[in-house]
Amino acid sequence: MSYAAYKMIHWPTGIENCASGFVTHSCADFTPQIPLNQTEDLESEWPSRRAIGPIPNLIVTAANVLEIYVVRVQQQSSREARISTEGKRGGVMDGVSGVSLELVCSYRLHGNVESMEVLSIGGGNGSRRRDSVILAFQDAKISVMEFDDSIHGLRTTSMHCFEGPEWLHLKRGRESFARGPLVKADPQGRCGGVLVYDLQMIILKAAQAGSGFVGEDEAHGSGGAVSARVESSYIINLRDLDMKHIKDFIFVHGYIEPVMVILHERELTWAGRVSWKHHTCMISALSISTTLKQHPLIWSAANLPHDAYKLLAVPSPIGGVLVISANTIHYHSQSASCALALNSYAVSVDSRMIEHVQGVLSASPDFCEKGGGLYMEWCQELPRSGFNVELDAANATWLLNDVALLSTKTGELLLLTLVYDGRVVQRLDLSKSKASVLTSGITTIGNSFFFLGSRLGDSLLVQYSSGSGTSAFSSGLKEEVGDIEGDAPLAKRLRSSSSDALQDMVGGEELSLYGSAPNNSDSAQKTFLFAVRDSLTNVGPLKDFSYGLRIDADANASGIAKQSNYELVCCSGHGKNGALSVLRQSIRPEMITEVELTGCKGIWTVYHKSTRSHNADDDDEYHAYLIISLEARTMVLETADLLTEVTESVDYYVQGRTISAGNLFGRRRVIQVFERGARILDGSFMTQELSIPSPNSETSSGSESSTVMSVSIADPYVLLRMTDGGILLLVGDPATCTVSINSPTAFEGSKKLVSACTLYHDKGPEPWLRKASTDAWLSTGIGESIDGADGGPHDQGDVYCVICYENGALEIFDVPNFNCVFAVEKFASGRTHLVDAYSQESSEKAINKRSEELTGQGRKENVNLKVVELAMQRWCGSHSRPFLFGILTDGTILCYHAYVFEGPENASKAEDSVSAQNSAGLNNNNASRLRNLRFIRISLDTYTREETSNGTLSERITIFNNISGYQGFFLSGSRPAWFMVFRQRLRVHPQLCDGCIVAFTVLHNVNCNHGFIYVTSQGILKICQMPSASNYDNYWPVQKIPLRATPHQVTYFAERNLYPLIVSVPVQKPVNQVLSSLVDQEVGHQMDNHNLSSDDLHRTYTVDEFEVRILEPEKSGGPWETKATIPMQSSENALTVRVVTLFNTTTKENESLLAVGTAYVQGEDVAARGRVFLFSIGRNNDNPQNLVSEVYSKELKGAISALASLQGHLLIASGPKIILHKWTGNELNGIAFYDAPPLYVVSLNIVKNFILLGDVHKSIYFLSWKEQGAQLSLLAKDFGSLDCFATEFLIDGSTLSLMVSDEQKNIQIFYYAPKMSESWKGQKLLSRAEFHVGAHVTKFLRLPMLSTSSDKTSATAGSDKTNRFALLFGTLDGSIGCIAPLDELTFRRLQSLQRKLVDAVPHVAGLNPRSFRHFHSNGKAHRPGPDSIVDCELLCHYEMLPVEEQLEIAHQIGTTRSQILSNLNDLTLGTSFL
Repeated sequence: MSYAAYKMIHWPTGIENCASGFVTHSCADFTPQIPLNQTEDLESEWPSRRAIGPIPNLIVTAANVLEIYVVRVQQQSSREARISTEGKRGGVMDGVSGVSLELVCSYRLHGNVESMEVLSIGGGNGSRRRDSVILAFQDAKISVMEFDDSIHGLRTTSMHCFEGPEWLHLKRGRESFARGPLVKADPQGRCGGVLVYDLQMIILKAAQAGSGFVGEDEAHGSGGAVSARVESSYIINLRDLDMKHIKDFIFVHGYIEPVMVILHERELTWAGRVSWKHHTCMISALSISTTLKQHPLIWSAANLPHDAYKLLAVPSPIGGVLVISANTIHYHSQSASCALALNSYAVSVDSRMIEHVQGVLSASPDFCEKGGGLYMEWCQELPRSGFNVELDAANATWLLNDVALLSTKTGELLLLTLVYDGRVVQRLDLSKSKASVLTSGITTIGNSFFFLGSRLGDSLLVQYSSGSGTSAFSSGLKEEVGDIEGDAPLAKRLRSSSSDALQDMVGGEELSLYGSAPNNSDSAQKTFLFAVRDSLTNVGPLKDFSYGLRIDADANASGIAKQSNYELVCCSGHGKNGALSVLRQSIRPEMITEVELTGCKGIWTVYHKSTRSHNADDDDEYHAYLIISLEARTMVLETADLLTEVTESVDYYVQGRTISAGNLFGRRRVIQVFERGARILDGSFMTQELSIPSPNSETSSGSESSTVMSVSIADPYVLLRMTDGGILLLVGDPATCTVSINSPTAFEGSKKLVSACTLYHDKGPEPWLRKASTDAWLSTGIGESIDGADGGPHDQGDVYCVICYENGALEIFDVPNFNCVFAVEKFASGRTHLVDAYSQESSEKAINKRSEELTGQGRKENVNLKVVELAMQRWCGSHSRPFLFGILTDGTILCYHAYVFEGPENASKAEDSVSAQNSAGLNNNNASRLRNLRFIRISLDTYTREETSNGTLSERITIFNNISGYQGFFLSGSRPAWFMVFRQRLRVHPQLCDGCIVAFTVLHNVNCNHGFIYVTSQGILKICQMPSASNYDNYWPVQKIPLRATPHQVTYFAERNLYPLIVSVPVQKPVNQVLSSLVDQEVGHQMDNHNLSSDDLHRTYTVDEFEVRILEPEKSGGPWETKATIPMQSSENALTVRVVTLFNTTTKENESLLAVGTAYVQGEDVAARGRVFLFSIGRNNDNPQNLVSEVYSKELKGAISALASLQGHLLIASGPKIILHKWTGNELNGIAFYDAPPLYVVSLNIVKNFILLGDVHKSIYFLSWKEQGAQLSLLAKDFGSLDCFATEFLIDGSTLSLMVSDEQKNIQIFYYAPKMSESWKGQKLLSRAEFHVGAHVTKFLRLPMLSTSSDKTSATAGSDKTNRFALLFGTLDGSIGCIAPLDELTFRRLQSLQRKLVDAVPHVAGLNPRSFRHFHSNGKAHRPGPDSIVDCELLCHYEMLPVEEQLEIAHQIGTTRSQILSNLNDLTLGTSFL
């Protein structure tokens, strides 16, 4: 293997940065549900309801993924108040019954976001301007992005880069830096600051409105919205201001010019010197004048504790800054200061220290004058909080202008209240609140929500409500939400809150939180209520995973279907958010029953609503009939309690195959369409029969040829596409329940052949597409109310007909008049945006013409792409927008999402005249065009294309609105997949377990509640339901099993289908007990505790206690059961658990045993020891007590950090050596050793008799074991210093390579070549490839690659391709990827494509994929290795390009589009392991 491909298959989910701002809409766009101006009436009507103001967007980043959400609030209507709102999460608060996050846009960047800030416009509530997002990337790259309505996405407005040779002086000779750039913005949006290289402050000057840079004329150009922009930037060298060690900085409120407060340490100190040097931090406030580029110091405060690390700007009207340190909180402003001690360590300045300090002060009088007085005062009285807490690693945000919410490292939420008078803060008040998730960031969204972003658990959106005192407000509310999720049955609670962190937060015991009552009566009590409203799933950090069989695995599966038997069981989370995440890439439905059925062409289920039960609830109505179309006949089954065939006793057309069936007239009638006609049925009785007229009655030959090809039904219309390329419309009359045939006049004389068509029913009282037509705005008004409950059922919305022609153009007509309302040329080429051809700006037209000329020049491959199937659907939800799907002849699926963009007024006027001339011939009613409608293309790179056969295609898209509560569509075919819609985002989950699926439909009856039926190509009809345990709103379906402890390592015991895993639980222990366990057993001397006072000894200290749990997967998909627990001794950490196969030299047979390696962690004064255990796992199920029995244990010198079985022997890494043992059945005897790793083994891998081990600092060692002479010998090692995270062998045919990942987020591939001269006669491992992943890879897993279609034809049986392995890896960001070997020809082709794509694709935020993927050495000397890994994250952009550009690029690199696509497809197929 000289070449490989890097491919992500599950993107990062651990949220690192979160912020809120008005990015996609401005403050003024928000229409309040409750009129805010009539406050007096408001008080009288709703004493307990607080108006929710404008809600900004939520922006989150997870590693290199950037996502923008909008918060959707469902107001509780008066109707709903009477009905119980049990379905919504979190009850009713402030008149809000449900809140959800809806995705606006999501990007995968070529670089990890180090920090993010929103540059606000500051103009107050009525402002029409929007905020921008500032992103900072590693080293010193800054991008400013704003949301552009015309493309419905982000666009970069300015880029600032301070890297490269001309900026080298900024580093001041240093190469490695503790952290990446840190960005903060002025609250009024006048400037931003970025700290790079730990010492250089970059000031970004914002453009002022009306300064000519953002003129008023441009405001119309970008869709009427102007966002904050950055005009210029300059550098302040903080070293010139005598600041050396910057810890944090922030912009404060309430000054005329921007004021930046910097927290810095004058001289460094550390834990061992705290008794001598402790209050080393200080803050300095600089006034930033961006025009003069001056920054005078206006005030400062010294003598802050050395562990201060964070600043928090207090909002107006108070102003000032909070300094947060591990044990104290300080408030400072220009005029006042106060502090709060959080625990007993805060007052570590005891009397001896004070005497000592006084001695020092008297010696230096100048110091005494400056800060001594303040310092002495601080020592003597420091107010204590009512409880002990440590605040290191806390995150904070403001709920009100005087209440901050702090989230601690244990996941507790604390409320910090500033007790103030005027602008003077008198004291700080801290009180406990709920427990929640361990956060990585926290942000307030508007005045009612905050978001807890987390890397270690699921991120939560929480609504909060505050009152003062015990007003009617809080008491009324308290009864309403007494138990947020208490009533719901446990299973439902588990499903809605996948992580236990939620259960913590909404325990339901006491929801209201009273702060400790202040002494002064003037400040009233603050009460807060919290309700968790939504959560984003996170499976990171993946510390370890193992690959095992699913509980519902199918033993007979073969090929790709066999892969869906496996699942990935991952250790994720930390502390109380610790969980096992069970990831399954493909869905395996729960089968209810199956029957054989050969030759099926299609299945449909229909309702039959008798007029009596007309008012029954639509959602829960059962299906009445199942219609099955075979090749030459049709079967009809009744779907009552049992499926019984009623083909003979009904008036359905059963003599031939059915094309389609569905309901009309509000489910009172059924329409069945067959090749030459249609029938309307009332239950089982026919009420009307239609025969399809021949298009031209003169020639009899023509009339025979034209039959119905495909059907689309939208009550009361039915659209038929004929074999001759024409269309017919059946129009129903709801009064008489009859149907008449109507041939659209627009198509009578038309020569254009229709290749696909569909009807789109724009349902609801306020049809979405009306917003997009220009005249509709006048009729409905802009600020429509969202709550459409009063519309009633009479307004059924509009119906449109979407048509694609053979030449690839797409048109949308309104029905039944058939006026063209939207048209796009070349829909089939897959452009990123679709705009109505008549409203396009002239510039766009010119560009299109130019690209057409380009494609005409070189004779490239002839690609005739046609659209073979169309679907358009808007799933329910108050803000949902329609999706448009098209399937092309080569199997590509185009997916578009509609949005409204009101173009500039003047452009449309000019276009009017043009379109009027064009439309004269087309009787085009131009007034009602959907001129503001646009579509943006959505990437479906998670779906693997299938090459479609040229046979007649059945309909592949089946839309469903409720299968177990999910909505989306099912794609049948040879690689079937579920496309589910969550938060306006498509999630694609393949279903591989049954191979090809030919027909699919939904079924809801007594025995199958909201389930479905499908028919496989083998001729088996299955009735199934969705597995309920998984959460599908993730890149892969995931089931999280809460452990409430940190999982460290997991392994799979295949014989009994068990998962042994190491977990640790933090336990509070008294200090004296901890100290007594740190005694060295061998020397036996007692530790002297004389330097600890008696109250110190009774303090508690948190210690991790380890155990090995053995879990068994639950059959029903419920929580997993702990079968056995193996506890460790105190201060003994379990480091590794592995299932090993050992050869028993006594009985001469192999045994599968569980091996555990541990280490005693007793501080640096005690020599390290460790133990190795062997356990046998019993075969009998009767007695769970004896499931695990210890067969051997032994104490060794050094920590036992890795274990592996090598040809029946046990290889143990113990401290600085590795020892090979043989197993006699009752003891381990060492037979060989090697002093290989100088420090500590992180991983051991074995292939045949080769050993690869990774050391924590000294890179990798490659050894071999020789049975003759029983010796372990070093073959080669890497001479560089590398901090390994994980290692594994990569096998490609007969080539063996060594893979290693490191602490700088790189991976490297080495190889052993003793014949090469540069390998120093074989001592040195040579580099074969290197690549920057951008995430810490913690585990590699070697899996055999699957055979793909192209391999079968070309490869002979014994070729290299048969023995080819890929490496699956997991990272700490929650992403999963793989490294797969490539043959040279494919690699060269994809590499040249990759080089083209670097320039051909516009990259988000202006980032360069090549620089991102360079090896990061962090200042260490590193000789660059070969560039032999292609980056599929960049290659996946190829399929998103328009077809013309795809052909052009393929032509330039000397290959064809189909060749490239089949290479990319094979790579996906070969690595679809789950």
